Amino acid sequence: MNDNQTRAFGPLGAIVAAALLAGCASYSGIEPQSKLRGAQDVGLTAPASSAPAAPTLAPQWWTQFGDPQLDKLVAQALEGSPNLRIAQARLARAQSVQELAHSATLPQVQGSLEAQRQRFSATNIYPPPLGGSTQELGTLRLSGSWELDFFGKNRQALEASLGASRAAQADVEAARVVLASNVARTYFQMARLQDQSQVAQRTLAQRQESLKLVGDRVSAGLDTTLEQRQSEGALPEARQQIEALQEQLQLTRNALAALVGQTDLKVEPHSLSAARPLAVPTAIPADLLGRRADIVAARWRVEAATHDIASAKAQFYPNVNLAAFIGMSSIGLNRLLESGSQEWGAGPALHLPIFDAGRLRANLRGKTADLDLAVESYNAALLEAVREVADQLASAQSIDRQLVDQREAQGAAESAYDIALQRYKAGLGTYLNVLTAETAVLNQRRLAVDLAARALDTQVQLARALGGGFQADPDTLHLATSTTR
Repeated sequence: MNDNQTRAFGPLGAIVAAALLAGCASYSGIEPQSKLRGAQDVGLTAPASSAPAAPTLAPQWWTQFGDPQLDKLVAQALEGSPNLRIAQARLARAQSVQELAHSATLPQVQGSLEAQRQRFSATNIYPPPLGGSTQELGTLRLSGSWELDFFGKNRQALEASLGASRAAQADVEAARVVLASNVARTYFQMARLQDQSQVAQRTLAQRQESLKLVGDRVSAGLDTTLEQRQSEGALPEARQQIEALQEQLQLTRNALAALVGQTDLKVEPHSLSAARPLAVPTAIPADLLGRRADIVAARWRVEAATHDIASAKAQFYPNVNLAAFIGMSSIGLNRLLESGSQEWGAGPALHLPIFDAGRLRANLRGKTADLDLAVESYNAALLEAVREVADQLASAQSIDRQLVDQREAQGAAESAYDIALQRYKAGLGTYLNVLTAETAVLNQRRLAVDLAARALDTQVQLARALGGGFQADPDTLHLATSTTR
């Protein structure tokens, strides 16, 4: 081999030798243990071609209730909620990490200017007159470097940061859905308490009328003081129920004010009967995985953790950098810009992990554990999502049946109360019969309000469980429904 061949073989031989020596640091035996669950694993199967598609919620699904006051409250909450701003700040941070990772894949250029006054040793490498003298040193330099990402370390780190950024973006959408549903639920809870207060006011008025009737009958000698005491005792109970409902109403108003971000909230919800029902599916949609932002976020975290592992494995291989500089350097600042002060340099730099006391393997084990954690978090989110939708669908169907039965029961109770009251007025029945019939009527009135509130609350929770109108882009949708890694 001649000198030219030796010089040509030198860089190539160094790289080959580095690749061989890389075997000193091995990542064998470190593999993830968890496996992603797919849609079919949790019972989500594609519908038949002839089956109608499940209705898709609009991004502003709460407007379908037909209550402008609710629409305004949700808009205020989405505009100024601290929790939503926290999610947005996390997104901004994730995007900055993504930009940082992207910069690592590109060439870097720096400029520097240094000036200092230095005394040179008289007994070192510099002979007199430089040795033992004090001089001014100047350096003006432009330098650059570029890491040749042969094994994909920086590229995989960029993909990991992109996945984390997409996950944070999905988290913002999930926070919007949670916030809107909480506002709607709290608003309908206020409406329930107001309707219950109206029932309690009607109860108080009814009992006051009954007390007057009993008083007239006692004065006429048709009843005893026993019936009068029974009628009087019902009034404090009715007033206590009204006061308890007012307390709950104020506490719920405070909760709604906190969600909206307005300390002095003046709002009087409409009656529950004025709300229009949402159009919701009767079965769990097959595309549930792509409808929910929290599942999408969990899937992106799995993707990010997968690329983190690839980046950690690439650190076991050589790291090659190209570096170059050009500039001026002189002893004496007055000579810095002279042509003879020019300097330049260029060349590769090779870094190879040979013995690192287990640092790389420990880092890879940590990244592998992060992937297992992300996979199991995704699996848990998927199972929880299916359970939430199934629970709300079951509740919605059951409440519909309960409402039918309750209306029949309330009609019968109202009729029985009217008969008992007429019999009492005619002297054909006792006041105890009136009280018993009245109790049944009041229970049915309260139950009617509670069932109406539960129906709306279940629709809100079902809207949230179905993703709250989240619309994923095609790439994200494909990733959410994929179980490959």
